[in-house]
Amino acid sequence: MKPLKYIFWTLYRVWFYVLVALPILVMFPFLLISISKESWYPYFFKLARLWAVIILFGMGFRWHIEREEATVKGRSYMFIANHTSMTDIMLMLATVKNPFVFVGKMELAKIPLFGFFYKRTCILVDRSSEKSRKGVFLRAQKRLNQGLSICIFPEGGVPDEDVLLDEFKDGAFRLAINHQIPVVPMTFADNKKRFSYTFFSGSPGRMRVKTHKFLPTQHLTTTDTKSLNKQARQIILAQLKEFQMN
Repeated sequence: MKPLKYIFWTLYRVWFYVLVALPILVMFPFLLISISKESWYPYFFKLARLWAVIILFGMGFRWHIEREEATVKGRSYMFIANHTSMTDIMLMLATVKNPFVFVGKMELAKIPLFGFFYKRTCILVDRSSEKSRKGVFLRAQKRLNQGLSICIFPEGGVPDEDVLLDEFKDGAFRLAINHQIPVVPMTFADNKKRFSYTFFSGSPGRMRVKTHKFLPTQHLTTTDTKSLNKQARQIILAQLKEFQMN
């Protein structure tokens, strides 16, 4: 029985990468056009959402979204969530309708085909470089001034499998305070179980998302960064523990 599981997991991983690449190849001309001007980014975002839905559906995932508050069209937000899986990117895109830009690690730009668009549309950061981390703020400011939102996974990477929720970095909260935009905490319940970074693991099934009440930043200053960070993390951690019991 166990050899059959390993065969399934191997084929399941291969199928995932096929699903990542195939829609990009089909939509390649339209994707190229949509990134040719910065002002056309919302069109790219719509194509990216379609790409994400194709992957999630093709992997056999059924996602259920519970929202405590709805976003407003045309407003900018700071979207944050726990980070446990490669599918976090797709689930974030499928969940959020307001066009946003990911802040992500440079290493993903090396992925064939996906990386071509990733490095041209996302804000890349080398977490080992202080200069790169500071540059994120300038590029994010430009995107926010264009009316877009920002998405950051504040753990700064994927924690070890046995860690429920790692400590949060301050960057997302400092940016939100500086630009006086609401922080939108989101909890992804099942991504680690559905498709973790452990090769021999994963299966089709449900993916639950909880979008929590927004955390306002009006009247906050950078001295409030740590408290906002702690508040957001406690919300997501409490929800993860609740999800574990259901």
